[in-house]
Amino acid sequence: MDEIVRVIAKDAPVKASAITGRAMVERARQIHKTFPVATAALGRSLMAGAMLGDQLKGEGASVTLRFNGDGPLGSITVVSDNEGNPRGYVQNPAVILTSRADGHLDVGGAVGKNGTLTVIKDLDMREPYVGTVPLSSGEIAEDVTAYFAVSEQVPTACALGVLVDTDQSVLRAGGYLIQLLPGASDEVIDRVEQGVQALGEVTKALREDGMDAEGLLRRALSGFDLETLERHEIEYKCYCSRERVAQALVSMGRGEMESLIAEQGGAELTCQFCDAVYGFDKAELEELLRRATR
Repeated sequence: MDEIVRVIAKDAPVKASAITGRAMVERARQIHKTFPVATAALGRSLMAGAMLGDQLKGEGASVTLRFNGDGPLGSITVVSDNEGNPRGYVQNPAVILTSRADGHLDVGGAVGKNGTLTVIKDLDMREPYVGTVPLSSGEIAEDVTAYFAVSEQVPTACALGVLVDTDQSVLRAGGYLIQLLPGASDEVIDRVEQGVQALGEVTKALREDGMDAEGLLRRALSGFDLETLERHEIEYKCYCSRERVAQALVSMGRGEMESLIAEQGGAELTCQFCDAVYGFDKAELEELLRRATR
């Protein structure tokens, strides 16, 4: 069961979220046929997007994360709804890289260290909030930490991990987002840093210690009196539909639709997030064109 847990410290200005996401990362791997380093990069991005989305208020709100680095993976795009259900894709899923010296997958090398992270928060208002920061390392979690520090001025500790099994399936996936609220003292910062060090690697805690999302937070913030605000299940969730694809076709404009009908006599569109294929024959395209014209 994938889930997000949100807590707040009752004795300090600290809030935090944690996530377990093995099933949704495995779902993404199966959809996009990612190789291990792409699985890890996309999986970390999905979990980051899910925790950011879960912070949003308001029905219909969403957040988009775009990692554009100079590594062989190309860009990574993730969108999450306000309940923490993400979807996403990586531009080049079949990248193969040798592991780092410590045996871990080289996500930073695959994403690239030169580039940007753009976060778009659509709060269903007139204009979305857009923040862009340079990539810190390409390791995803460090880049999310840098985004919060630069764009939102919120001191943040973020860790994300995806453990890929020998058969390339996802064995464990999880992470946390710990944030200091205004008024946090140096003593509080030191206690958070000590707790994060005591927890260690997320995937190790999930696999060897059998922790769940709340367990990650209880260990990382063991020096605080925590109150659990919310705990709920999440999943990889795409909102594509035949109706939405039809609207996209109509938005091409009359000229392009007429050319499509004349030259191809039909259309077949694939959703980038879930690989669902939607086919439209000539008669259906002509009907869409008539409706759009009316």
